[in-house]
Amino acid sequence: MTANLLDFDLDGLAVFCEQLGEKRFRATQLFRWIHQKGAQDFDQMSDLAKSLREKLKTCAQVQPLTPISRHDSADGTTKWLFDVGDGNAVETVFIPEDDRGTLCISSQAGCAVGCRFCSTGHQGFSRNLTTGEILSQLWFAEHTLRKQFNTSERVISNVVMMGMGEPLQNYSALVPALRAMLDDHGYGLSRRRVTVSTSGVVPMMDRLGLDAPVALAVSLHAPTDALRDNLVPLNRKYPLHELMDACRRYLAHAPRDFITFEYCMLDGVNDQPEHAQALIDLVKPKREQGRGIGEPVPCKFNLIPFNPFPASGLTRSSAATVKAFAAQLSEAGIITTVRKTRGDDIDAACGQLAGDVKDRTKVDERMAKQRVITLTQVAS
Repeated sequence: MTANLLDFDLDGLAVFCEQLGEKRFRATQLFRWIHQKGAQDFDQMSDLAKSLREKLKTCAQVQPLTPISRHDSADGTTKWLFDVGDGNAVETVFIPEDDRGTLCISSQAGCAVGCRFCSTGHQGFSRNLTTGEILSQLWFAEHTLRKQFNTSERVISNVVMMGMGEPLQNYSALVPALRAMLDDHGYGLSRRRVTVSTSGVVPMMDRLGLDAPVALAVSLHAPTDALRDNLVPLNRKYPLHELMDACRRYLAHAPRDFITFEYCMLDGVNDQPEHAQALIDLVKPKREQGRGIGEPVPCKFNLIPFNPFPASGLTRSSAATVKAFAAQLSEAGIITTVRKTRGDDIDAACGQLAGDVKDRTKVDERMAKQRVITLTQVAS
């Protein structure tokens, strides 16, 4: 069976090379060729022994995902749709800024969590991605953009696991991908610049803190169990007190001294002054009768404008409501930002789902024709 070398972190690749009778330093050389230089052809890997290159041709390949389409937003955001087989596709979004380039990566085809405000959840769950399929999104985007910008310098400085799927429900594939992103022989990203977003899979949060402690973002979206049960069904399994305790534990291992809470602003649902006060009480609990209800959770809030879709039955909070909500949190001493919507003209904004993915018949048709759509260059 032919191995896809994108499925391995450096330790995994070292084991693979040992099985071929090769030493670890060969795995390091191979890892650099794949991830730093974007090589797929073993004959390009000039510092590998010819005997190893011949072995690799018989048992290995560097096989990234196949892009189905590419769309470029007026604001510079780029979205790729990738074929993952059986009529399924996943999205990857590149967001350029003056001081960084951020790639939003998917971890599953669909999502099983089923948050009310997320169109991916309404699509349903198909399957977990492999490590290679997760890592392939970074590999493809990084080396495609380098060619596009005619540079040998790194283009992507930040990775957020905030695309399709719940990353911590695909833990065994996620961790080797994260390790490859962080490895100096791979992409060399800082732990502070790689973020995993979770809806609150508490046991896996604890494991991540030990196995690959990157920055953590928690999709909170509600200040009480009653409301969060409705918006984020996973809360019924891991209620807020368990989630907050897991956040406190994670901070002992995190590269940042705070947790980011993501909060989608829903008109009349979770955006009123009483909701803001309940959030303040949740992360900065008061003491009663000399006894603590829980330690504060060092955090910042990222308020997200809702991107409406018909099946949700929800609408976006007004700009004035979002501003007042942010002010109330800020006045309580909580760092609060409002996420700038990017890529909404190409259905790449947070919580949106591409029409290409919504209509699987169209995906199947494009796969049958085996065509890749390449649109205009990203604005610099």
